[in-house]
Amino acid sequence: MSSANDSFPTPTSGLTEPVLEEGIGSTSITFTEANHDLALELEAGLAEISRSDLTEWDESQTKTALGRAAEKLTSEDLQLINNNRGLVALLKKKRIKVTDVLDALRYEDELVKLQVELVRFQRWVQESGDRVAVLFEGRDAAGKGGTIRRFTEHLNPRSIRVVALPKPTIEEQGQWYFQRYSKQLPNRGEIVFFDRSWYNRAVVEPVNGFCTEAEYRRFMQQVPEYEHMLYEDGITIIKFWFSISKEEQLKRMVSRQTNPLKQWKLSPVDQQAQEKWDMYTHFKEEMFSKTHTSFSPWIIVKANSKRLARLESIRYVLDHFPYPGRGDTNTPIHPDPNIIGRFHRNIIKID
Repeated sequence: MSSANDSFPTPTSGLTEPVLEEGIGSTSITFTEANHDLALELEAGLAEISRSDLTEWDESQTKTALGRAAEKLTSEDLQLINNNRGLVALLKKKRIKVTDVLDALRYEDELVKLQVELVRFQRWVQESGDRVAVLFEGRDAAGKGGTIRRFTEHLNPRSIRVVALPKPTIEEQGQWYFQRYSKQLPNRGEIVFFDRSWYNRAVVEPVNGFCTEAEYRRFMQQVPEYEHMLYEDGITIIKFWFSISKEEQLKRMVSRQTNPLKQWKLSPVDQQAQEKWDMYTHFKEEMFSKTHTSFSPWIIVKANSKRLARLESIRYVLDHFPYPGRGDTNTPIHPDPNIIGRFHRNIIKID
């Protein structure tokens, strides 16, 4: 890696028994399993609430209300939610939008089923000895890390790894660029999730002046050859690009700035993401045109909705492999083509 002084040219089910969990200074409530029947009961109960009472709140307001409701739940409240009418009334009392609760329940129910499928998929990888590398790329705040967490939440940590390399050391700067990434490639029977990968040199580095033009050009020439060698050696590579709009990125950046639990995600590079939006777009398009191949294609994920992006990217991976028991959870395995699909030049772009 070169210094910043090296210039780079600028481009023109029924409700289950609640479980109380003691938190710091508050009491929260969770449910022991995701539940379709609860969603149906809530939908029936919507008729009892006039639409004028259902204030249209955005996501951040809804989360605030959910947090506030959890803090205020009493023993009487817990008794009340053991029937559907009582639960709907409680949600209204706590100023929680019922449709948001329904959406959350459906998402969690679908996610759990897909995670069961992932456990079966991992067992097949272990038994077959396959090697799988899943690359997560995209603009800052596109939801890559959150999606990786949903992938790995219930997998056996002995045969998966999440790789998120820091900036290269002085020693690594003198090595072949792909060398430190090659050390992280999957072993036999292993799945590796790259939270950003060697494609840092395709977009982030040239945008921010972290490499020279010669280093960039060399990388763009070598990367298809590098990936073809991995393909020929039997490694399956899945390359995701999480695509978000400029407005959605700004919204998420503001959330990180104001939420003390998310401020660790901010970096000087992140803070310049909006200012350098067009430069990121230029190098992203160059990357697609030079590195999208039949043996290692780019998979574009429309990620303005974090939940949909997570579910459909999991589906894409599952649909890619013939593991035993696939689809036995009665949830769709084939991904939604309106959310995720291969890159092509005429694809509708949101970033």
